Formats: sequence, C-alpha cells, structure tokens
Amino acid sequence: MTGISLVLLLLAGVLVSVGIYMVLERTLTRIIIGLAILSNGVNVLFLVAGGAAGNPPLLGTAEIETMSDPLPQAMVLTAIVITLGMTAFLLALALRAAQVAGDDEVVNDVEDRRVARLAARVFREESHCAIAAEVRDETDDEPAVDPVAVEQAAVEDTPTMLTVSQMFGRQTGDGEEQA
Repeated sequence: MTGISLVLLLLAGVLVSVGIYMVLERTLTRIIIGLAILSNGVNVLFLVAGGAAGNPPLLGTAEIETMSDPLPQAMVLTAIVITLGMTAFLLALALRAAQVAGDDEVVNDVEDRRVARLAARVFREESHCAIAAEVRDETDDEPAVDPVAVEQAAVEDTPTMLTVSQMFGRQTGDGEEQA
C-alpha cells in the first residue's frame, strides 16, 4: 500500500466520522452539512477502491493489464451529481422549515414521545410490582404493599397518590373492614 492511498484512506475515515457526527446533531443545517461531508468521504473511498492509476482505457494505446478501470471514477461522478441534487433539495426543505417554525431545530415527533412515555410507564409498573412482591410485612406472609393498588396506580395515565389504607389494604371508615 502506497503512502498516498494510506493518506486517502485516513482522509476518507475522518470525513465519514465527521459526517456521521454532524448527522446526529439536532439542527437541520448541521445535518445537511454532515450528509455532504459523509458523501465526500464515501467518494474518496470509491477512488481508493479503484486501485492504482494506470494508462487511459483507450484500446490500442496500451496493454489491457496496464489500463485503469474507469468504473470507480464514473461512480464517483454519479455520486457527486446525486449528492448535489440531494443537498439542494434538503436546503430548500430546511429553508422552508426555518421560515415556518422560526428555527432549524429538529424536534421530537409527538408519536415518539408518546411511545417513550408508554415504555417508561410499563417499566415503572413492572418494577413496582416486583418490589411489592418482594416486600413482606413482618407479622405475616402477606405483602406489605397491596400489589393490585400499586399496579392500578402505575397503569393510570395521571400520577396519583395512594393513601396508606390503599397501600396496606386496610379499609377505614363506616363499618368497613380493618386489618
């Protein structure tokens, strides 16, 4: 491997790394710049994969073994044109989004937030039930916390406070059962 191809590989790695880092940002401008840098890194990788430079691929001018392969260069030219069109389209979309919203910040989708809340609620419900099943009253073998009441509170969408009587399964009031 020659020194030039090693430098090109290092350059391609840096470009791809920086491009991926910028695509993971939260502003549209940085995402678009990251995509452009990422595509440039991939184009450099295509050129390195094309092999060593050789004679022009014209029949009759040199032997076939010494000719260079024109396919990687044609693929890079096609990728450059596609990247240019994609970047122009994304810039137009980003400009319109900035005009409508007032900034170019990428916000979370409402559905994504709802799914995240649901997953957190299910996790809390499972952990509450597991804790309630493990905690026992010192006087008998019944759970210290009523798991049904804890599960019911975890399933509800709005947070509620359990009373002591609900947690320990004790009913108080007019003629109701008390443990």
